[in-house]
Amino acid sequence: MVDTFDGDQRSRLAGRLADGIAQLGITLPDEARGRLIDYIELLARWNRAYNLTAVRDPEAMVVRHLLDSLAVLPHLPACPRMLDIGSGPGIPGMILAICRPDSEVTLVDSNLKMTRFAAAARRALELPNVEVRRERVERLETAPGYACVISRAFASLADFVRLAAPLLSDHGRLFAMKGRLDPGELDGVPAGFAIVARHRLDVPGLDAERHLLELRRTETP
Repeated sequence: MVDTFDGDQRSRLAGRLADGIAQLGITLPDEARGRLIDYIELLARWNRAYNLTAVRDPEAMVVRHLLDSLAVLPHLPACPRMLDIGSGPGIPGMILAICRPDSEVTLVDSNLKMTRFAAAARRALELPNVEVRRERVERLETAPGYACVISRAFASLADFVRLAAPLLSDHGRLFAMKGRLDPGELDGVPAGFAIVARHRLDVPGLDAERHLLELRRTETP
């Protein structure tokens, strides 16, 4: 698709991805694995000119972007409609969309260069289940709501809940990807929502804490 990687490098990255997938205990078809490497190839190419991510090394991208996102898969329910708030270049939403072709995934970010890349990647990877929207989440309108709303290091937990709540279906769930958990932040969940699960994520090759917080409404709007 693109000429950023030579055959040896692509094979090495594919092997690193395969090892990580095995350690996570998940199963992905070859087509999805190939698209994930294609995504990293595109990201590395665009990153040279547009500085989309501070991670420069493609092998580090496999760990810090792909495997970090894939680690949430065992904890995600079936999501017919998923929203990724503050998606940046499509992380984790586009990665999850590759793995969940039956989910309609909307990526939202206000940054022009991020959404330009995400739109280009959507076309190049032929992902009809992905929609890219450049706008502030406060102005996003949706009906009916999303079954799952996810974010990675987007905002404080309180702000994430406040912004995501109007976009969530009545029985939907919020998923916040976090590093080390801050007790004060956990105590600041707005009224009407509660943390129902705290998943510690072991990301292969990443020496850092990762968690996935799952939240639900405590009362129907």
